[in-house]
Amino acid sequence: MTQGVSPYNRSTYRYTPILAWMLQPNITISPLFGKVLFVLFDVLSGYLIYVMLMSEKTGQDRSLQCAFMWLLNPLPIVVSCRGNAESIMSFLVLLSLRLFQQNRIILGAVVYALSVHVKIYPLTYCLALYLYYSRNNKEGGQRLTLQWIREKLRPSKENTTLVGVSLFTFVILTGTCYQRYGWNFLQETYLYHIVRRDIRHNFSVYFYMLYLTAGSPYAGIIGLAAFLPQLILIVVCSLKFHKDPPMAFFLNTFIFVTFNKVCTSQYFLWYLCLLPLVLPSLTMSISKGITLIVAWLLGQGIWLMPAYYLEFEGMNTFFWIWCAGLLFFLINIAVIASILDSYVYTPWGRGIQKQE
Repeated sequence: MTQGVSPYNRSTYRYTPILAWMLQPNITISPLFGKVLFVLFDVLSGYLIYVMLMSEKTGQDRSLQCAFMWLLNPLPIVVSCRGNAESIMSFLVLLSLRLFQQNRIILGAVVYALSVHVKIYPLTYCLALYLYYSRNNKEGGQRLTLQWIREKLRPSKENTTLVGVSLFTFVILTGTCYQRYGWNFLQETYLYHIVRRDIRHNFSVYFYMLYLTAGSPYAGIIGLAAFLPQLILIVVCSLKFHKDPPMAFFLNTFIFVTFNKVCTSQYFLWYLCLLPLVLPSLTMSISKGITLIVAWLLGQGIWLMPAYYLEFEGMNTFFWIWCAGLLFFLINIAVIASILDSYVYTPWGRGIQKQE
């Protein structure tokens, strides 16, 4: 890009050109610029976590503890220091939540649209946000009847503003990039991730099936069918938890990553940055929490053993990688179930004065 050519001339570039534009100082100033920038976004994400929890009257000590769970987590530190831009996504998602917490709908919608433009996965939050700003959003539990759903889906001033501003911002950003870089932009930034199949090895429970059917004429259909469980669960969680956007965001992201047909370690950051916002709403004991963390880490360690022998020793361990992936999948399901079992609803944004 510094030479005036498209970033998509590099075959492995799968991101918005905005990211390449931001990282031009890597060439003009220092190759460390991007890593420092990503670490800065990590720190800003921790600050947003602290500010949001303080606004919810969580208490300074507990707010700091939750923020440090992100700031001192070695995974985002390593990912940012190796030059991966996931911290930008964490910051954008948390910033949009902060703006919605303040009821700054227009600015929140702009930042939310930017996050979707950069990566597709925040699109999973759209239904929860729409319902959060729907009519008759009264406290208390209501049964998920068709009449209730129809009432919730009726447009209101707030969610109409949310949808309109988000769509306008996304279209402007995407249209500008398309005008400059054409079909390559759409293919590499969005369509590639929809049809992507990583048949080498990854944490996904689907990877072995996609590996075995790689040459099948039905491989494309099988890959698209993998989105169905994600869609169903995300819709259900959005309907159930839309009154608590941090919880809805966290669950939808956790489900999206766990059930995705491609799953790598950097994807875990998508929901780990939201976990500190959810912790104050959980009644889970410390011992159970530690047990779940150990199980989650152990599941990854078990997976890494056959993955190592495949990657570095050239051994055919695809089946054992898949078995380890199944175990890790079950551990993630257990984590989700435990979080749901210990969740206590607390009104969100109750201490924030509406500004729009």
